[in-house]
Amino acid sequence: MATVKATGGKGSKRGSAERLHRFGAHLSIAGGMHRAIAEALRFRTDTVQVFVKNQRQWRAAPLKPDDVERWHELLATPGFGPPVAHATYLINLASPEWALYARSRAAFTEELQRCQTLGIPYLVIHPGAAREAPVGRAIERVAAALNRIFDRDPRLTTMPLLETTAGQGTTLGSSFEQLAEIIGRLQEPVRVGICIDTCHVFAAGYDIRDPAGYDAMIELADRCVGLDRIRCWHLNDSKTDLGSRIDRHEHIGRGRIGSAGFRNLLADRRFHGVPMILETPKGKDPAGKDWDRINLRRLRSLAARVTGPRTQSRAKVGAPGFQPGGPTR
Repeated sequence: MATVKATGGKGSKRGSAERLHRFGAHLSIAGGMHRAIAEALRFRTDTVQVFVKNQRQWRAAPLKPDDVERWHELLATPGFGPPVAHATYLINLASPEWALYARSRAAFTEELQRCQTLGIPYLVIHPGAAREAPVGRAIERVAAALNRIFDRDPRLTTMPLLETTAGQGTTLGSSFEQLAEIIGRLQEPVRVGICIDTCHVFAAGYDIRDPAGYDAMIELADRCVGLDRIRCWHLNDSKTDLGSRIDRHEHIGRGRIGSAGFRNLLADRRFHGVPMILETPKGKDPAGKDWDRINLRRLRSLAARVTGPRTQSRAKVGAPGFQPGGPTR
């Protein structure tokens, strides 16, 4: 089993009003990047996740200077951040097809550069799909793509976060051992982190509903990649059963994970200060209430009921070098 420990540093404080749990949601950038932060502030969330371009297209329209300026103005709101971005789903850094592989590498580089302009410290990406190729070769391709990106632009400071996956089809990332295999092939492993998605790990077979099961998963993650490398959580319930290998998100507490799994995580002080992002279905409930508001309220209610620490608090990871209000250069 590959084991790669992180050497990440401590994050900066973001104001005395900061909450222990940094809840946010993936929000739309329609009408301008800044609108996502404006909506997050309206929802009274602590952070936000966005796409930095139209996620259905390869082509990226240039960022508008006035939009970037307004984004940074809102990002400087006291107690807000760090923001997170998610890479487009078109990208496949594991592709055995050279044309798609090269296009994916170029697109991911561009998204990292856009994140840097926007002062976004983390860019979440699915490791990719092997398709008909051997898994070992696909892992090598992902690492080679990241190595080339880092080598060609050493000034990039936005950290790619490899996301855990459900293991559907030929997708990589359904185990921490597999993520460690990718990171172990990097020339600069300190530049890459991990994003854990609760729905994905549950569908991959990690039973986080049970305290012992949750602890076992975290211990495995620590052995394989190191807890300091976990820089973001995606909080989603699951429509499908444990070990189903099917990725279907559900509202918090309404799926197969239920409230217990989220209580286990929210009670874990080692992840205080780490962005926790909702990617649950959008829309409104039958009473006309926004589902993001309902899910955020549910998370805050669960967090408030956590009695006593499950573990000793670690040094806050946060976002290295995150300075709201200006791009990271």
